[in-house]
Amino acid sequence: EQKHTMVFHSVFNDNEAGFRQIGNVPILPLKTKYKGPAPSGIDGQEDIIDEAIKLFKPNILFRNFEVKGGGDRVLIYLTLYISKLLGVISAKKANKADAEKLVYQTAIENFNLPGDKDFALGGLVTGPKAGDRGETDLLRQYFTQMRQEMGVRILPFLYPEAAKPASKWWMCFSKRKFLNKAL
Repeated sequence: EQKHTMVFHSVFNDNEAGFRQIGNVPILPLKTKYKGPAPSGIDGQEDIIDEAIKLFKPNILFRNFEVKGGGDRVLIYLTLYISKLLGVISAKKANKADAEKLVYQTAIENFNLPGDKDFALGGLVTGPKAGDRGETDLLRQYFTQMRQEMGVRILPFLYPEAAKPASKWWMCFSKRKFLNKAL
């Protein structure tokens, strides 16, 4: 008898119809102070950042992920981004103050977008129409906005006690690859 386990999908797959799309990436609402194209999230309601943090540990264990909508594409990207942050923090054995700087630097560094030949999720996530500079810039702003917000929100989970090292219950995933990919 074989047991089948399933990944956890984004609740934003159902809501994506009302959100602007660039390629097949929805611009989902974010609860953030960072400037960017994302609509404002509603305080007290989970946004895609909350969802990615909540689903990171169960989903990181899977090698396959059947995409059910745009919310899943954003969730997959953010899961890979959390993995990247864990790797960066782990490599430097960073304390919380250093980790704050590292996650900010990682958020704003140059990175590949959907449509770039080296984008980790090529084929799964499509970018703007070729040559559409406006949409490319908008997508870069959105990804940067998500990356900055993720850095701020993941730190309390990684460092539940500011004066102590990063949580081993999160850092144990620092070498784990989701879908065998990395950003």
